[in-house]
Amino acid sequence: MSAVPGWFKVVAVLALLWNVLGCVAFFADLKLSPADVAQLPEAQQVLYAARPAWSVAATGLAVFGGALGCLGLLLRRNWAVAVLALSLLGIVMQDIALFLLVDGARLAGPVAVVLQTVVLVVGIALLLLARKASARGWLG
Repeated sequence: MSAVPGWFKVVAVLALLWNVLGCVAFFADLKLSPADVAQLPEAQQVLYAARPAWSVAATGLAVFGGALGCLGLLLRRNWAVAVLALSLLGIVMQDIALFLLVDGARLAGPVAVVLQTVVLVVGIALLLLARKASARGWLG
């Protein structure tokens, strides 16, 4: 394995924290009771009810894959590339459900669109980082 630049570990730790926050948000979403959902604004209730179960699973794949992939980066394991690719697939599946099937852009508003765009960009960047790290011999 080649010497890893100092910034790599910092980026991997920040990315791991980002994905752990995603895991926390995912669990919070799963714990919403019907009474909790009833307290949401009407548009969010519609969005919550309309999302397919596979999109919830895709969200889980995205956040848990992202956290595991970032852990793989920190441990300098080559499998991080494949796991981060699966995480990105989960993000794309989630976005397809949210924006193409459910009309989440209208129901959730522009903040959700911006947030999901950031999530997608981070997912792409992490996969590119993992591929670069693998190509440079930083992962084994």
